[in-house]
Amino acid sequence: MSSLSAIQYDFPLQTLNTFGIAATAHAYLRVTETEQLFGVYADAVWATSSKLVLGGGSNLLFTQDYAGLVLHMDLRGREHVRSDDTHHYVRAAAGENWHAFVQWTLVHGYAGLENLSLIPGTAGAAPIQNIGAYGIEIKDVLHSVTVFDAATRSTREMLAAECRFGYRDSIFKQPEGRALIVLDVTFALARAWQPNLRYAELAQAVAQQNLAAPTAQQVADTVIAIRRRKLPDPAQIGNAGSFFKNPVVSGAQCAALLEQFPTLVHHRQPDGSEKLAAGWLIDQCGWKGRTLGAAGVYPQQALVLVNQGGATGADVVALARAIQADVQARYGVLIEPEPVFI
Repeated sequence: MSSLSAIQYDFPLQTLNTFGIAATAHAYLRVTETEQLFGVYADAVWATSSKLVLGGGSNLLFTQDYAGLVLHMDLRGREHVRSDDTHHYVRAAAGENWHAFVQWTLVHGYAGLENLSLIPGTAGAAPIQNIGAYGIEIKDVLHSVTVFDAATRSTREMLAAECRFGYRDSIFKQPEGRALIVLDVTFALARAWQPNLRYAELAQAVAQQNLAAPTAQQVADTVIAIRRRKLPDPAQIGNAGSFFKNPVVSGAQCAALLEQFPTLVHHRQPDGSEKLAAGWLIDQCGWKGRTLGAAGVYPQQALVLVNQGGATGADVVALARAIQADVQARYGVLIEPEPVFI
């Protein structure tokens, strides 16, 4: 059977994006085997058509129907690859649910991903966004990524250094990396594990439980409890997690802001710049809990925009633009969206 025979047309995408935005794809292919990608890019028609690679749909916002082909990455599999004197190497296929994979590593005794528990999405999307939470980012634990290179119609391994990670950024989001489709991700998890409690809120939550030497599973459970308290479940209310990146400003700009706003939340970076808390900026502008049409700001976390029911992509964009304008007017700082607008 042809790898293209499974393509479906006028395919509804509302259940494939965590915002729950109603949108339709002109064409849709659920990718369960790498061979399907070879077929798509070898086909004269599909090779030149616009394509959207979709994972868990947790980091995008549909503002309109998609006129091209959606490649829904649903490759499955997770395994312990090998161990050496210092690390365990574990691999997840691109379509694996990220949180389920993290829990699998812990059950099998491979610690190191626990701080990234309960982040929505798939394993394949994790390096693209360089997801991070509670003191750790993917770049800290990634060993390598296997990719399908659409430009050469071949697969290859990319080591972590080749991924050019930045804050919520990687080569996969840059023009030179757009032809790369993640097939699987391998992590190097230290055998000499120590809990990462650098993030103050997590350290306090662990201390409140009187856990002098918390296990990796206990750290994961604590992270899960914090996230459930602060963030809405996409299955119950549409959202894409944190909607805005924390802005990074110069030390001088931060100092000037502190003179005017002494309680400004800021975190010094290794290069001397300062990362500001976007949620705090939004909250101070009075947006927490407010709505604009069918879109709103989550009452427990100002960083999260939600679909109150029936919201369109345009509704969410209008809300985001209004928030950006207020923050920039008050603080002179531009906060940028995390999700990709389609």
